Amino acid sequence: MAIRRSAHLVELAAAAALVVSAGLAWAQPPQAGAAPPSLPPLFFKEEWRQKTFPPNAAADLVLEGGVTPAAVTNATLELKIYDPNAASVAAYRDKPPARSRAGDWGGPSCIQLAGYNQNPPPAQKVAAGQPTDAPNLWTGVCQTPVAATLRHRTSYVDLTGLARIRWVTRVSGFHVVRPVVKLADGNWFVGDYGEGAPSANSTLFLESEFAVSSVRWLPLDMARVVTVGQSFAHPDLSKVDEIGFADLTPGSGHGWGGFVNVGKIEVYGRPVAR
Repeated sequence: MAIRRSAHLVELAAAAALVVSAGLAWAQPPQAGAAPPSLPPLFFKEEWRQKTFPPNAAADLVLEGGVTPAAVTNATLELKIYDPNAASVAAYRDKPPARSRAGDWGGPSCIQLAGYNQNPPPAQKVAAGQPTDAPNLWTGVCQTPVAATLRHRTSYVDLTGLARIRWVTRVSGFHVVRPVVKLADGNWFVGDYGEGAPSANSTLFLESEFAVSSVRWLPLDMARVVTVGQSFAHPDLSKVDEIGFADLTPGSGHGWGGFVNVGKIEVYGRPVAR
């Protein structure tokens, strides 16, 4: 009987100790946890430079034309154009495809530098565009899928964590603006995130932002600008070489049909030295 009573007292003491320990733990102030992740800084911004309106030019002059590196306003960036049909540009000057004109094919690709606004604003009204149209890249006369990217001259960018992209876009028809990345290892991916169909607004330039972490990626054959493979990939975005957009559908030509416009692009991520 004494042995049982002693064992019972030990159990009671142990239980009491647990209660006291739990109470003390509850009374202690919470330990400071890890600091929440901070938003990455602006890595780059590009707004595009519209061509200069020549002195004494006709009021109906169309400034729109093939985009060149001169359109880049940020000296730390390089423009890269991926047009699988670029070799045909010269021939199209003599025989423009339907709903295009000879002036569209000044090269080096089908992607046009479009828009109305300039800094300073032109004295005359420009025939192509509305006063609210920002300088932009336009894919309307492209005969194949196309892409355009920007490459920082001295840094890769880490697009993990809270990295995000903000851009100004306009779409027409069922076209969609999709993000494209090239990794430091040379692999290409295009995202499932898109500005456009099924709720396209074909009259307004709209500014939007998305978290890179929310995007699912498919491998991209950049020679043809088409997706390859059936499954979404999980690329390591800690060292990205080029960032831009793709239009995976051929354009319909001038007029409201099928195309995308991409104006200002801002990328928020952490620089990584090359």
